[in-house]
Amino acid sequence: MKENNSFISFENTKSGIILDESKHDKYPLVYRNVLTNYENQKDVSSYIYIYQGKFNLITKDRPKYTLVDGMYCSVSGQFKLEAQPNSKAIIIEVYHNKGEYPKTKFKSYFTIGGQVEERGRLKYIDGCTDSLLISPVKLGDPCLNHLHFPTGIDQTQHTHPSHRIGIVARGNGECITPFGNLPLIQGMIFVIKEWDGKTYAKGLDGKEYPIGQHAFKTEDSTMDVIAFHPDSDFGATDEEHPMIKRTIVDGKSAKFIDEIRTK
Repeated sequence: MKENNSFISFENTKSGIILDESKHDKYPLVYRNVLTNYENQKDVSSYIYIYQGKFNLITKDRPKYTLVDGMYCSVSGQFKLEAQPNSKAIIIEVYHNKGEYPKTKFKSYFTIGGQVEERGRLKYIDGCTDSLLISPVKLGDPCLNHLHFPTGIDQTQHTHPSHRIGIVARGNGECITPFGNLPLIQGMIFVIKEWDGKTYAKGLDGKEYPIGQHAFKTEDSTMDVIAFHPDSDFGATDEEHPMIKRTIVDGKSAKFIDEIRTK
């Protein structure tokens, strides 16, 4: 493990918990690296990304699904992963009944997707693109993202209001921080630390910088990152979603007709 005030990188050679944030006051979760069979029995939503080999996903009352390198899924509640030889996956387990999550009665949909595409479908910053792989079910809920970095990227320094948890899925680059730089290589599992808006630390130049400040950089290699966000400011609400907004009564959206909206 390598760590500074912005970034933590973890080895991917052992199974087990690599980050335990189950007592986080807002976003309780556990981050796992999985190299063998794994069975979940807890009341959590699990976000899974396969970064090597092949796993069978087994859930109650569904067929067995085979997930291969570059595929991802989300599962609420119990499931089993059966690992084929030399296979690796990461799992982020989000607690339903702690922190902010009870406010939206959060539980993930059962979703399978991938493999991850060559580049993102949405414009991001400084020439990067991203795709929203698993969207928030409701405003504020977690999401899973794919970020694509072309060659020659030098990102603007920035922070995030919650942890960014992920893995370098393809390629390589470098994480540039005021507290020291760290290499980014394929298969590296990482956490970018959250900034609470008030906590600073002294950088290598002796100046004060926000915890979690960083930027990603590439040179002669592209890089693809899978990033889990434990929260969002994007998503549907009871008042803002396509079904209610595009239901028209006498030329008026049902969004604006309070007496017919479900209470």
